[in-house]
Amino acid sequence: MLVLEAIAAGPVATNAYLVADQATRMAVLIDAPMESHWWYAERIAALGLTPLALWLTHSHWDHTADAAAIAEQYAIPVLVHPLDAYRLRDPNAQTVIPLPLPLEAVEIGGYLHHGQQLTVGSLSFQVRHVPGHTEGSVVFVEHAARVVFCGDTLFAGSIGRTDLPGGDYEQLLASIHRELLSLPDDYICYPGHMEPTTIGQERRTNPFLQPSDLYGNRWERQ
Repeated sequence: MLVLEAIAAGPVATNAYLVADQATRMAVLIDAPMESHWWYAERIAALGLTPLALWLTHSHWDHTADAAAIAEQYAIPVLVHPLDAYRLRDPNAQTVIPLPLPLEAVEIGGYLHHGQQLTVGSLSFQVRHVPGHTEGSVVFVEHAARVVFCGDTLFAGSIGRTDLPGGDYEQLLASIHRELLSLPDDYICYPGHMEPTTIGQERRTNPFLQPSDLYGNRWERQ
């Protein structure tokens, strides 16, 4: 059984997810926003978990600020798609505006690839590459639990922004239709910001994903 805990942390309320296999107590951390380090430590200790890795949905600073500290504390690898790795190697050079605190470079422990299967105890997560918000954005799908951790690709009623370096609106829409809307309606989506939603809810009501988007009569964002 999948055990899931979450917190919205940092200056832009970025979601961090602690996911574990109940039977083995093996766990994985998904994204590392600023100030999530202490929350992860408290919950890992309270639940008696053994962390295996930190997985990054993408490498924007608000999802990676505590990655170096977490990796060092637990001696676990940080996994990211290779197209997003450059932001981890020199994070301070990749922010659109200077941040009040410098970001620590993150040692990359491995790369995520489309179609890869990641095991956490009895849980099995499929990696799907969803470029558009960033070049190397990925989502993690656990089919048995019918959940998907979708980073900043899809939100309740919205989609990820594409006006930052590496963003591409047409590519993002194509990624969502190909890799997320291909899932059944009852899959729960855990996004990088805001509340969870479902594939079905977004398929029916998300204004960015209605059929007009597919045929060129696009609903324009203000």
